[in-house]
Amino acid sequence: MKKIKHIIPLFAFVFIHLHIYAQPSTDEQLALQFYQNKEFDKALDYYEKLYNKKSTQLFYTPYLNCLLQTKDFKKAEKIVKRQIKQNPDNPDYIVDLGAVYDHGDEPDKAKTTWEQAVKAIKFDEQVFAVANSFLAIRQYDYAIGAYLRGRKISQNGYPYSFELADVYNTKGDKLSMINEYLDVLESQDSYIQTVQNALQTSFGNEADSKQNQILKTELLKRIGKSPDKTIFSELLIWMQIQQKDFEGAFIQAKALDKRKKEEGVRVMNLAQLFAQNESYDLAEKAYQYVIAKGSGNDLYIPARMELLNVLYLKIVSKGNYTATDLTELEKNYQITINELGKSVSTVPLLKNLAHLQGFYLNKSNDAIALLEEAIRFPQLDLHTQADLKLELADILLMTGDIWEASLRYSQVEKTFKHDAIGQEAKFRNAKIAYYTGDFKWAQAQLDVLKGATAKLIANDAMDLSLLISDALAIDTNVAPLKIFARADLLAFQNKDEQAMITLDSINTLFPNHALADDILYKKAQIELKHAKYTEAAAFLENIVKNYGDDILGDDALFKLADLNENQFKNIDKAKELYQQLMEKYPGSLYVVEARKRYRKLRGDRIN
Repeated sequence: MKKIKHIIPLFAFVFIHLHIYAQPSTDEQLALQFYQNKEFDKALDYYEKLYNKKSTQLFYTPYLNCLLQTKDFKKAEKIVKRQIKQNPDNPDYIVDLGAVYDHGDEPDKAKTTWEQAVKAIKFDEQVFAVANSFLAIRQYDYAIGAYLRGRKISQNGYPYSFELADVYNTKGDKLSMINEYLDVLESQDSYIQTVQNALQTSFGNEADSKQNQILKTELLKRIGKSPDKTIFSELLIWMQIQQKDFEGAFIQAKALDKRKKEEGVRVMNLAQLFAQNESYDLAEKAYQYVIAKGSGNDLYIPARMELLNVLYLKIVSKGNYTATDLTELEKNYQITINELGKSVSTVPLLKNLAHLQGFYLNKSNDAIALLEEAIRFPQLDLHTQADLKLELADILLMTGDIWEASLRYSQVEKTFKHDAIGQEAKFRNAKIAYYTGDFKWAQAQLDVLKGATAKLIANDAMDLSLLISDALAIDTNVAPLKIFARADLLAFQNKDEQAMITLDSINTLFPNHALADDILYKKAQIELKHAKYTEAAAFLENIVKNYGDDILGDDALFKLADLNENQFKNIDKAKELYQQLMEKYPGSLYVVEARKRYRKLRGDRIN
């Protein structure tokens, strides 16, 4: 190890000096001042006097440092030996003696002395003191020796594993560090969380590929050597999840499930994690694994229901589904519902099937009948019933039965006036007024909702309110906004081609209208619905370039950055756009998220 010279820490000395002696003498003040200014030759005169006359213990450390810095190694050796003689049960001073020899270019004597300091450790209490003394002068191998000595002589069997792991990590010896952690788990499974916390920093934005490869290799060795010691498999699964290696985690989880006869509990939890991370194919496999255990398994019904939810999300969230995908999904829903029955417990399935039929399969009558049946279930709680009513109202609106939809929204709003679901119903009713051109009434409802307790509802209300007020601010002609609202409703009803044509008509009839940026943004939203990312990006770029100072400037910029990050995988461009947003729109609601993503893409550590 490369030899590094250091001044022995002054912290303890300064603390004692300032707290025991409330009114230090002039000599002490001058000594400290010279010492802090690194004028060691001047400080030496004072500390020598103070050490010899006032308190050998109090002034020992700064006096010794002054001697080392002024290269008076003979005197330094003398006072350290004096301390050793006066404190025969304190090996710390032997470490200091080795430091004197090290500073005096006597490496062999330093080595012998430090080895003697390690051997001199007799009690648990001395281990940390000696190890810390070695760490203070960066003699890591001897600090390791002190902890290993402690492991050997410990009266209570304390292994010093975490302390050793820290020193190995500081040295850069990743293999030894990891094996110390794994040795802890070998003897005590309950330390798993502590070990995970210690290893956490090598994943994500702080990824240490070398360390992670060592960890994986060592875990596989231990799993092979002791297959019944399942804690190592659990740690490997945890590691793979941190690295987003979901396929590897799934393989290990299945093996562990069979070994521990867990009946699919672990795999079920992983399936939920896969779905949350949009790894739908893998989530589907995981749920199928649980389902294959048979209908007698407690997780059979939840797995069947969650599988359908994954298949649903897999299709409708990506926007690039086919007609065959939709009919196959409907068939899976119907098979599962026929098997499990229609009841309160299967309401989530019924709601999703109705949504699929109403919005994607042009079977609104079937969807409405299904929802009305579910709403009448006995013992259905009011909140779930209200959720079904909102879905029913949406499908009624989808079919063009606007006033019936409004009635259902009003029922929910009245029942849950001060609840988030009631505020959501009020917002959707306000949108009906907007769709039908009653902008004054819509604006009044939206103004109330700006103070909604649900942040998302408040933001949506603010956005729609701004759209209306901005469109009518200069031109009192409501015709352009009525056409835009009609296009908005068409988009809601999945009549996207008609919506696009309607939006284009505004530019034809009312060129250069204040709605120009809104039209582009709505077109981008429609393209995104169909996973046409390039086309959507073109509309967003148009907004950023030509309407950047308007209301939707920051929305378009953030969405464009998101596309570059997550769809186009153009990280440099995404960083540039996030930075642009932070600089140009410092008051934007997107700034916090943009800063977080920018730092992540730059490689900063995110807590």
